[in-house]
Amino acid sequence: MAVRTGAERYFDKQRTDPEYERAYQEAAATVRSIDDLVRSIDSRREALGLSKAQLARRAGLPPEAVRRLFTMRSPNPTATTLVALARALELDLVAQPRTKPARQARKVAAKKRTLTSA
Repeated sequence: MAVRTGAERYFDKQRTDPEYERAYQEAAATVRSIDDLVRSIDSRREALGLSKAQLARRAGLPPEAVRRLFTMRSPNPTATTLVALARALELDLVAQPRTKPARQARKVAAKKRTLTSA
C-alpha cells in the first residue's frame, strides 16, 4: 500500500467533519458535471470528425484554449467558451431539472431509515 502524504492524512481527517464532507461532496459533484459536459462536447467533435483546431476556428476560439480544455485533467471553462463550442457543434446547452434531485433523494432515504428503525 502506498504511503499517505501529510496532506492526504490532513484531508482525510477534515472529511470526518460533516460540514466539510458536505462541502467536499458538493465541490466534487460540480467538477464531475463540468467533466461530463466537456467530455460530451469532445465526443460530438470526434463524431463529426473535427480536429481541435478545426473546432476552435468554427467557434472563434484560440486553438490552444480548445486543446487545453480537452486535455486538462480538471478543466474549468467559462460559460462563454462552452456556448461557443456547443454552437459550433450544433448542440444546445439546456439546464433542466434532474429526474430526482439529490436533496429529495436524501430526504426520502432519511425518511425510510426513520420508518424502518421505528
